[in-house]
Amino acid sequence: MKQIIRCTRCVMDDASDPTIRFDENGVCNYCTQALAERDAVYFPGEEGAYRLDRLAANLKERGRGKEYDCVMGLSGGLDSSYLLYIGHRMGLRILGVHVDDGFDTDISKANLRKLVEATGIRYETRTPDPQQFYALSKAYLRAGVPNLAVPQDNVLFAEIYALMRKQGIRTFLSGGNWAMECILQQGNTHTALDVVNMRDIHRRFGEGALDRLTFLTAYRRMWDRFALGIRSPRPLNCLEYNRRRALEELWDFCGFEPYGAKHLENKFTAFTQLVWLPQKFGVDKRTSHLSSMILSGQMTRREALEILDEPLYDPAMMAGHVKDIRDKLGLSEVEYEGLMVAPVHQHSEYRTDPLLRLSLRLGLKPRKG
Repeated sequence: MKQIIRCTRCVMDDASDPTIRFDENGVCNYCTQALAERDAVYFPGEEGAYRLDRLAANLKERGRGKEYDCVMGLSGGLDSSYLLYIGHRMGLRILGVHVDDGFDTDISKANLRKLVEATGIRYETRTPDPQQFYALSKAYLRAGVPNLAVPQDNVLFAEIYALMRKQGIRTFLSGGNWAMECILQQGNTHTALDVVNMRDIHRRFGEGALDRLTFLTAYRRMWDRFALGIRSPRPLNCLEYNRRRALEELWDFCGFEPYGAKHLENKFTAFTQLVWLPQKFGVDKRTSHLSSMILSGQMTRREALEILDEPLYDPAMMAGHVKDIRDKLGLSEVEYEGLMVAPVHQHSEYRTDPLLRLSLRLGLKPRKG
């Protein structure tokens, strides 16, 4: 068996990521790059407070005479929930949007309800056509590719950007942040903006049409950003964003309850990160999340290693998630078990968007949000 090399500063390893590199001290390229970028994107002190005040003032000025200052996507997870809390404290008029794909956990639904009631924001729920969305998600399973979250992520941002165009809103507040996401594995993944890849996967493995789903292409987002002036600032980079402290503040504010590790507010995402990626591709996404928290000073490397020694998930909980996913996607137990042992494939084995291929060749990483 291949000996696994783990970074001596964070906990990233080469078990499932062909893009990782280590220097002579055993330090990986991920944390080296993240630390090099930190001072340019993360402002946890006085400068961040100044930037946050200036952002609020600019949004209120741009929103003068309009119904809303900005749009915010809400998942029920910590990042978007804390962002809503911060936006509420800033006095912004927020239009909250949630895309219900049918896989929200009960705790995330309850947290969303509490947040909306406590902030009093205008809140809209968008539901993608279940038949077509589930057919597309099933096609991704059958294709054997790593990033099963592409349909979720793309439809989410497509709905948000479409609503912004309709409402004339030019700012989407993103929950993306350095403190929790400064390290994201580049191997065994694919951008959610590649609609060409998505349609080819559905053409090969899907059932029916996709004419009732809204997608966001790289070209459309580029047009929205440059021609329409749509921007997506990241307010969580303008404060010292600490997971434990954020959960405590949200509990005090509205009774927000923890739902587990990052991105586990959604059953399909939990399955992707805790079952699909580890079993099929040997990918443990916890290494990215924990490494980010090491760099932002929220835990030590020793603490992160102890967490990695813990089981990935509670078997009873995941059994329920898997059953719900199989039922909604129309997957028999036999087909599901077959897919879990079938050969793996990369997104690059199917058609990809030439614009995105060029950007990746030039070293430009598409940002989420």
